[in-house]
Amino acid sequence: MAEKNFRSLLTLPVELVYRILDKLDMFTLLFSMQNVCMRLDVILRMYSRYQKIETLKLLGNHIDLEKVKYLVKFLQNNNTISQLKLGNSGIGDIGTQYLVKALLHNKTLTHLDIRYNKIGLQGAKYLANLLQHNTTLTTLYLGHNEIGDEGTQYLAAGLLKNSTLTNLNLWGNRIENLGTKSLSIALKHNRALVTLDLRYNQISDRGARYLADALQYNTVGLTPRSTILYMPYP
Repeated sequence: MAEKNFRSLLTLPVELVYRILDKLDMFTLLFSMQNVCMRLDVILRMYSRYQKIETLKLLGNHIDLEKVKYLVKFLQNNNTISQLKLGNSGIGDIGTQYLVKALLHNKTLTHLDIRYNKIGLQGAKYLANLLQHNTTLTTLYLGHNEIGDEGTQYLAAGLLKNSTLTNLNLWGNRIENLGTKSLSIALKHNRALVTLDLRYNQISDRGARYLADALQYNTVGLTPRSTILYMPYP
């Protein structure tokens, strides 16, 4: 039966295959329809919905390493996606490594959302590298990961060499005063960042003073109209 279905896929008119693809969500197109056969791969590359996608939402879908590799292959051959939303998809540090490789020199992506993905120190190192080399990303959501102070130090180093990121969300990442200090040093020199969200971290009054000092020092990027969000920690 499977062999018979496979043969029919090879002979179906392209227009009919398109009608079938129209019924599928993007998650299925990316992870279940690729590498089925050479003809389907060609049809997918020509499929208008596949070609013109600008926002890819895969929120809440479990994406294991094999699926991450499929996603990376897709991104490397895509020049239309500007927003990628992978929140709560379980990519972790290893998945982040593969994703960063695909995005290092990407020229279209401006919005990356990878919140709730158990990204820790190693993932932060990869993302710091992304910040240093990518020149189009403007918004990065990293909320509720496991970056901590040491990971924040790497991100801060990335910010020192970044001139395009305007919005950085780091809420709920176990960041304390040490990580905040690293960010404040970076913010004194960064001229692009406008919004920094540090809510739900362990930042005390001392950490708040570091941030206030950065605001006073930086008169080009962060301004009185900019936003630094944090919640005082006892």
